Amino acid sequence: MILPSWRPGAARDRLVALLDASEEIPEEERLAVFDNDGTLWCERPHYVQEAFLIDALARRAAEDPALREREEFRALLDADAEAIGRIGMVRIAVALMELFAGQDPRDYTSESRAFAERWVHPTLGVHCEGLVYLPMLELLEELRRRGWTIGIVSGGGVEFVRAVSRRLYGVPPELVVGSVIEHELTDDGELRRTAKILGAVNEGATKVMNLQGALGRRPRFAAGNSGGDTEMLAWTAAGGGLALVLEHDDAEREFAYEGRAESFAQAESLGDTARREGWAVVSMRDDWDRVFPPAG
Repeated sequence: MILPSWRPGAARDRLVALLDASEEIPEEERLAVFDNDGTLWCERPHYVQEAFLIDALARRAAEDPALREREEFRALLDADAEAIGRIGMVRIAVALMELFAGQDPRDYTSESRAFAERWVHPTLGVHCEGLVYLPMLELLEELRRRGWTIGIVSGGGVEFVRAVSRRLYGVPPELVVGSVIEHELTDDGELRRTAKILGAVNEGATKVMNLQGALGRRPRFAAGNSGGDTEMLAWTAAGGGLALVLEHDDAEREFAYEGRAESFAQAESLGDTARREGWAVVSMRDDWDRVFPPAG
């Protein structure tokens, strides 16, 4: 039986229908793309990449206590919610990116992978492999068996997702699209990171533009969970593809919340948009028999 962790229902039926129709879709058009945070793995209570950045700050501050003198860093190290809210996440994100300015991108990848291997989720008590949604892993496997190309289109930093995408999802780095940090080429021919984002954060319409620029074709399947995925899902559906929205409504096995865009205000919830447009809607509580892989 395919998709064993998916309970019988409308969402599973639509996925099975897509899988069964794979041979009718030209192979060059069999592109399936997934948002990462909240779609392929758990994003609460904090984004994994956010945890990585704060961990890096703590390690650097232990070596250089003067970092605490910077307002943004002090607020994070003290977990001062009031100060974090006053400063704003945009300013804080820029400050955190400055921690890696001048770093060779290969070293950033190594640091990201080392964190992903040792970090333990604060409430679920598992490593990163244990945060990946089992039903989505099953869907990835079935799509691959039918000749689909799998891509990840994330609002997160592309280098961080690329560092873990092959191990967690079997997706090679070149098929990951995300927010991009500018790099500088040194006189001796080496690349160094800056603290500047290249273009805009990879949400909303930017996801569509960056997806087209990186992969060169419209997906026939797309999955997301927040308002930042709306345009990518709409673009997929407009081309005759299946758009799927994951709703986090399972406080017992994961977290219950509405996925919201991070870089802009959205007019309505993604779930409301999906129902109005006739997209597939997945209830984590009702449609998934299991959420995470078995322990061990």
